[in-house]
Amino acid sequence: MLAVAEARQRILDAFSPLPAEQVSLTDALGRVMAEDLASRRTQPPMAVSAMDGYAVRAADTANVPATLEVVGAAPAGGAHQGEIGPGQCVRIFTGGPVPPGADAIVIQEDTVAEDNLVAVKVSVPVGHYVRPAGLDFQEGNILIKAGKTISARDIGLAAAMNRPWLMVHRQPRVAILATGDEVVMPGDPVGPNQIVSSNGLALAAFVQARGGIPISLGIAPDNRDALASMASGARGADLLVTTGGVSVGEHDLVQSVLGEAGLDLDFWQIAMRPGKPLLFGHVHGTPVLGLPGNPVSSLVCAIIFMLPALDRMQGVISTAQPRKSARLTMPLGENDRREDYLRAQLSYDSTGGPLVTPFPKQDSSMFSRLAHADCLVIREPHAPAAKPGDTVHYVPLPDGMLGV
Repeated sequence: MLAVAEARQRILDAFSPLPAEQVSLTDALGRVMAEDLASRRTQPPMAVSAMDGYAVRAADTANVPATLEVVGAAPAGGAHQGEIGPGQCVRIFTGGPVPPGADAIVIQEDTVAEDNLVAVKVSVPVGHYVRPAGLDFQEGNILIKAGKTISARDIGLAAAMNRPWLMVHRQPRVAILATGDEVVMPGDPVGPNQIVSSNGLALAAFVQARGGIPISLGIAPDNRDALASMASGARGADLLVTTGGVSVGEHDLVQSVLGEAGLDLDFWQIAMRPGKPLLFGHVHGTPVLGLPGNPVSSLVCAIIFMLPALDRMQGVISTAQPRKSARLTMPLGENDRREDYLRAQLSYDSTGGPLVTPFPKQDSSMFSRLAHADCLVIREPHAPAAKPGDTVHYVPLPDGMLGV
C-alpha cells in the first residue's frame, strides 16, 4: 500500500493550472487570479479631508482663538476653485478636495461659525486630518497577486483600482460518477436492500465550494456496459471522479471496465483509514480519481487528495495540506500501519489554546460524525498510544464544506 504523502504528491504532479479567462468583477468572487493586478488610478487621486470642518493654513491657527474668513466650500465630489490666502479658510466635508494653499483641517466641533467668519478654538499641525494623494495606493501598484483566491475584500479593492475585468484561471470541470446497484437517489423509491446515495451530491457540493464545476454522470449500475457508457460522459472534463467499485469484490468493476477503456493506472490502495481502496490514473489523457464507495471514506479522501488537485488546476500557489496542532482531551490507543484520520471536534481552553476531542466511535459508516466534525486528527502509522494533554496534528475541515 502506498503512503498517503506519496499518493497525494503523485496526484498533484498530474495537474497543472488551467488556462486563464476574463471575467467581470461581479463574477470573480472565489475565482483565482491568473496574473498580478495593477491599479489604474491613484487613491485618493488628490489630497482630501478626513473629516467635516474647515480647510485652513496651519500657520493661521498657531495662536487661538483665531478668526478666519470662509471664502468657499469643498463638498465630496466638488472642489473650491482658487487658492486660499492668509486668514482665509474653506468649509469642507469628508472626502472633499483640500484646496490649494490649505495644509490642515480643523474639525467643525473645534469651531464656532457666524456668517462668513469662523472662530477656530484649537491649533492644528500641518497635515491634520488631511489624506494625502496616494495614501491608499498609487497608479501602477500591484495590489492583488496571481494565485490569490478572490474574496469580497478583493472585489472592493479591484473596484477601487478601476479594474472591472479580471484574468482568472478557468474553473475545473469535474465529472462525478457514483456506482452500485445498492444506491438510489434521494426521493426515489428505496428497495429493501438499497441505501440512499449521498456520495455524488456531497462530492458535487464539495467541488462547487472549492471553485470547480461539478458534472453529475448519475449512478452506474453494477453492469460493465452501463458503467463504460456512463463513464464516457467524462470526455472533455478535467477530472473524472468515481465512487465505489474500486475494491476487489466481484461487483467492483471500475478498475477493470476503465482498464478496457485504456486506463493507465498510477496506483491503487493506500495506507490510510478511512479510504484504503483509492485509485488514480488516466483514461485517454483525463485524470481519474477512484474514491471508495463508503460516504465517509469518499469525502475524507476528497479532502486529502481531490482538494489539492482542484487548487492546482485553479492556480492556487500553495497546495500544501494545512496542518495545525492541538492538545488531546481523551486517550487514544496505538495506531497500526495505516495513517488514520479521526473525525473530531475543536474547543479551546481558558487561555485560548485549541483542544481536540475525537469521536469515541469512528466507524466509517457514520456520516453524521463527519457532518458534525470540525477537523480530522491525524494519527501517523504506528503512532504510540496518546494521553490527554498530548499534542497531535489535525487537518481543519475546509470552509464551504459541510456547513463548516
